[in-house]
Amino acid sequence: MTDSPDPYHAVANAVAKLEVAGFESLCDGAFQTKIKVGGKYYYVVDNTALVAFCVGPNYRPGEGGFKMICGHTDSPNLRVKPKSKRPNGNTGLIQIGVETYGGGLWHTWFDRDLGISGQVLVRSQCGKVVRHLVKIDRPIARVSNLAIHLTSADERVAFKVNKEEHLSPVIAGSVLEKSATDQLNGTTGTISGWATGHEPLLLELLAQELRVDVKDICDFDLNLFDIQSAMLGGCRSEFLYSGRLDNLASCFVATESLISHSESENFSNDVDISLVALFDHEEVGSESAQGAGSPIILHALQRISAALCLGGACDAATSSDLYASTLRKSYMISADQAHALHPNYASKHEKVHAPLMNSGLVIKSNCNQRYTTNSVTRFILREICAKENIPIQEFVVRQDCACGSTVGPILSAKTGVRTVDCGMPQLSMHSCREAMGVVDLTHGFECFKSFFKNFREIDNNLSI
Repeated sequence: MTDSPDPYHAVANAVAKLEVAGFESLCDGAFQTKIKVGGKYYYVVDNTALVAFCVGPNYRPGEGGFKMICGHTDSPNLRVKPKSKRPNGNTGLIQIGVETYGGGLWHTWFDRDLGISGQVLVRSQCGKVVRHLVKIDRPIARVSNLAIHLTSADERVAFKVNKEEHLSPVIAGSVLEKSATDQLNGTTGTISGWATGHEPLLLELLAQELRVDVKDICDFDLNLFDIQSAMLGGCRSEFLYSGRLDNLASCFVATESLISHSESENFSNDVDISLVALFDHEEVGSESAQGAGSPIILHALQRISAALCLGGACDAATSSDLYASTLRKSYMISADQAHALHPNYASKHEKVHAPLMNSGLVIKSNCNQRYTTNSVTRFILREICAKENIPIQEFVVRQDCACGSTVGPILSAKTGVRTVDCGMPQLSMHSCREAMGVVDLTHGFECFKSFFKNFREIDNNLSI
């Protein structure tokens, strides 16, 4: 959680874990030549989405299926605008322009010590543009509250945030670093028109962090994050306090469970393809090149199936039929955090669907298809958990409350694969700082391991 303040770092950290576990990287032309039965692979899409999978040693085209866990790498945050420079209006303070990404609880971002992270494009000496990850985990920026003495009684009763006027963070006093100013003024080299729209101190900060010249920075995708580390809390350290639990907790557990399965004795008898797919942009609708609404999942299933279809020796008709059979034998877990019962707002939960922290994974259902769970997929997940004595809970939203959604409905509609929505329960969802039970991380991990281990046996006993 601490090391992944944005989707770029989340994917990079997952890749590092996969590579240590022996997963091979796939480039675009390597599917047909590299993918083999018993192999372990991964690939990245635009640096913020990830597909990783291992092929069971006993896999046969048309006889096995895909066992999939899908989640998302993004979380609500403050993103630096394409032109970050803001006039200081003689305030003596330098601010940068930000925009809100996703549906955050923006009042929780006030009075937090904020760092800056993301991806920076830099032109090298030979003229090539390369990308660098940057993570400045020092208190660079801060969005300060207005003092109580300057607010009216009505303003104190209802804290309303104007996202355009109230969320621009202060990053410095109004004394510019000479080196940044000189480069922007052209005294130490030329700089693009793009850079003139950005705050010189921000560019200088990035240049110092990456050890490059300001004039070589071409563009960036940057967000702010709370620099306070993830930590255990509660009298008995029974809670995890962190930013971005929604949905990095699911991404972490999914990746760890895939690695664990690929290294277990159970994998040697596996007849399926075990796969984890992590998408970007779920918090803003998933309709992007890296989101669940993109062709990523279909391309993955089609290309992996084609590569394994008798070494590519199938004719088109046979390959198509085997692919359809594979999808019918497949199952998907849409893993996204769930709403735990809040003790101060207990009335916000439907009385018999109120999940508790540290009490088990939560199956999420909604008859209006905000979640894609149905009776069959719900039963299968309960059986998966029962195999390893893992507690399970149920959630439906109150009829007078809005229901969130996940990548589940999007992916199930695209693939036709049976899908269940589930998640680990937490509080403060979409806050700058969230909370969940530490035991539920174990519950999620054990459930996903049991899925990879036991799904085929459970599915073979179904005649529905």
